[in-house]
This record gives sequence, C-alpha cells and structure tokens, in this order.
Amino acid sequence: MSTQSLDFEEVQRLLASFATTSALMELGLLVGCLALSWLIVSRLKHFMQDRPASVLFGSHVVDGVLFPVLALVAAFAARRALPMLGIKSAVFKLIIPVLVSLVVIRLTARVLRAAMPESRWVGLLERSVSWLAWGGSILWITGLLPAVMEELENISWKMGNSQVTLRAMIEGSLTAVFVMVLALWLSAVIEGRLLRNATTDLSLRKIAVNLTRAVLLFIGLLLALSAAGIDLTALGVLGGAVGVGLGFGLQKLAANYVSGFVILAERSLRIGDMVKVDNFEGRISDIKTRYTVIRALNGREAIVPNETLITTRVENSSLADPKVLITTVVQVDYAADLDVVMPALVTAVSQVPRVLQDPTPTVQLSNFAADGLELTLVFWICDPENGQGGVRSEVNLSILRTLRGLGVEIPYPQRVVHQGKT
Repeated sequence: MSTQSLDFEEVQRLLASFATTSALMELGLLVGCLALSWLIVSRLKHFMQDRPASVLFGSHVVDGVLFPVLALVAAFAARRALPMLGIKSAVFKLIIPVLVSLVVIRLTARVLRAAMPESRWVGLLERSVSWLAWGGSILWITGLLPAVMEELENISWKMGNSQVTLRAMIEGSLTAVFVMVLALWLSAVIEGRLLRNATTDLSLRKIAVNLTRAVLLFIGLLLALSAAGIDLTALGVLGGAVGVGLGFGLQKLAANYVSGFVILAERSLRIGDMVKVDNFEGRISDIKTRYTVIRALNGREAIVPNETLITTRVENSSLADPKVLITTVVQVDYAADLDVVMPALVTAVSQVPRVLQDPTPTVQLSNFAADGLELTLVFWICDPENGQGGVRSEVNLSILRTLRGLGVEIPYPQRVVHQGKT
C-alpha cells in the first residue's frame, strides 16, 4: 500500500474513475466501514455510559477520537482488500487523507479540552490545527504537496554551525505539537484515574496528579525539542539562565511551588481540614501547587500562598484529632442548689445531637460573680467544619429550658439608687 502523495495526472484519473461501477462499490464499502466503526463505538460507549465525556468517546458517538481512528483502520483494511476483489482503488485514495486529518483534529481538540478546559486559547489552537490538517490533506489529494515540500526545502538559513530548512522547521514543529498533545492526553487520562480510583486520601492523589503531569510534560517537551531538531545539549546554558532567574526574580513563585509539594508530601495540611490562618477560619477546599484555597462557613474563600502556610502559624482543628472543645458560660442565683443544677445541666447538654458523649460534657463553678454563681459548661464536637455557632445555640437553649424547669433564675444586674434628703 503506497503512502506517497498523488500527482496531478493521477488525480485526474481518479476523478474520471468515479463514474465507474467499481467506484460505486468502493462508496458502498466506505459506508460499511463508517457504519461498522459507529456500531463498535456506540456499543463500547453503551458499556461505559456512566462515565463522563472522554477523549476517546466524546459527548456523542462520532465526536470522539475512537470513531475516526476505527474508520481509518477499516478504510486501510478495505483498501488492502480491494485488489483481491479485482477493484482498483479510487475513492479510498482520497478518503484516507481526509480520515487522517479528522483523526488529528479530533485528537487535538479533545485533548486540549480535557487538559485545559477553561483556557481561552483552546478555540484558537483547535482552529489552527484544523486549518493545517485540512490544508495538508488538500495538498496531498491535489498532488501539490511534493512541489510545496520542495519549495520549502529550498528555503534555508544558517543557525550556528548547521543549515536549517523551512521544511525541517515545519515538520519538527508539527512533530513537537503532536508529541505535546499525546503527553497532555496521557497526563489527563492518568489524572482522571488517580482522582477517581487510586486511593481514598485526596492529598496523596493531588500530589500524584501534579507530579505525573509535571514529569509527562517535561518528557514531552524534551521529545518535542528533539523532534524539532534542537540539540538538547544546547539547553545547558538555558537551564543555567532559568536557574538564575528562579533564584532572583522568581524566588517567591518557586518557593510557593516547592511549599505546595512539601505540604502535600508531609500532609501537615489536608483537603477537608478546618484551619485558621491570619484570623481567617475555614475548610481547605483545594491545594494547588502554588496556593491553597480556604473556604469559610459563610461562603467566602481565601487564596493563601503555600509559602505562608509553611512559614507562619496555622491553627489546624482536625490534624491529628477532629474533636474540638467548646465552652459556654451561664450565671445562676446564689440561692440555687448546685448539687441539683449541675447534674441536670450535664444531662441537658449531653442530649444535644452534635455534642459528643466521650469526652462527656462537664460543668464547673468558675467564678463567684457580683450578680450570681458563674457556671462554665465544657463540651466536645467532632465536626468543626459545620461551625460552632449552631451547636452553641442549641446548648444554650437546652440550658435555658433546664433552668426554667428547675425554677432557677438567671440573675441580672440590679442597682438601687438612694435619693438623699434635702
């Protein structure tokens, strides 16, 4: 099976053969290849219908990468079988480059959408790749590709001690883009697997995802540069310059990235922990490589640089033990019988749903105040991420009902004003 591009005379012969019976048979065979590919993809997607839109399957049957790949494989097989049937290939010589272009476009578009879903440059990159793919297939079909490649080969310039042609630069750039797209695809697939099934510890999954993506992109970059014809040994000077830049101009940024991996590795802070940083208290909702997102109970979010979490004091309510102690204070009349009141308050507080039974709530006579006996109630909760205001309110209401049921008054300041005689 020849993979050389068509010349102009061969294109004319192919166009003339479209009116023959063999061309109609090829069209029928092509429709069969497309129908078979659609059937296989639809069946596979049916078995994986619980999964979201992926690079292989897309949102529908035909907008993923798997459909044009299977159609291309089926078209190659059908073209190989045509001479055995005594049919000269005409339609498949034109449809195969179209399918190749479709595979390139679908692969690039789906991978970019999966790797950079919120990037504004994805649409521009998709259109650029589409124009290049369709333009290359048109040049191949019309037989102009050899002439264009020869002209590009004649355009050259000297870079250092080597002579570089425009054709080599274009081919190297396309190969580099292809390698980077494959690296992004592989990293997106591994990221999805790790975040879904690898382990129950979300922090370990995040560090695995970040390291995997960084390593794959680095390897992809090296392969892309090598494919583009760039000598990797020449990157030593560039690496030294980048190191100096990181040491001086980007030291804060580098420190935040390093701190992010340190936090994820030593697990001093984990996703879901309740923390207090610089008088901002909330739950850690995400740990990025450069910053950490803390979401307060009122919905506000704080973006804290990772270096701050490493170098400053951080209060973590759920690092080793999620149990949190809460206190509330109430005053009772001096005439109250504390031997009856204090056990009743312990029982009342213990009946609040969020209050833990172990450690048990306690009541302490903390102060002889001016207006009454000051009692401090101590209790524990294990869900600080749900806030403390609600449980404290329920405890106070339970205390108030208990004191009213016992007939114990809560004293309030009273002042007597004596008016002197005139």
